[in-house]
Amino acid sequence: MKNKVLTVLCILFGLMMINSGLNKFFHYMPMPEMSEDMMQIMGGFMAIKWIFPLVAIVEIIGGILIAIPKKRALGAIIILPVVIGIFVHHLVHDVAGIGIAIILLAINIWAISANWDKFKPIVGS
Repeated sequence: MKNKVLTVLCILFGLMMINSGLNKFFHYMPMPEMSEDMMQIMGGFMAIKWIFPLVAIVEIIGGILIAIPKKRALGAIIILPVVIGIFVHHLVHDVAGIGIAIILLAINIWAISANWDKFKPIVGS
């Protein structure tokens, strides 16, 4: 039963990441209103021309892989830096949105821990 719940959560997680990555390329979802602080942060990201395309590609690839049970371990590791970035961003700049960031981080950590045996040769434990 735990495995089925994780599979459903990882599919939903993957779809959210794919959607977020595609939106960075095609801009089909409206941007929420931003504070002055957030506008400065976004301006900084926009100044670095390659950052959003890179994050978008990582989100799309990681989202696809985490949704596929046999590739879930690879997808979870690929998407982890993005999810940590989302969590830290909300923790520091937008505490109101921290709830979804905690849920995404928890799903990602669960996917990693459920596949820990695949990481043992890399980490050495």
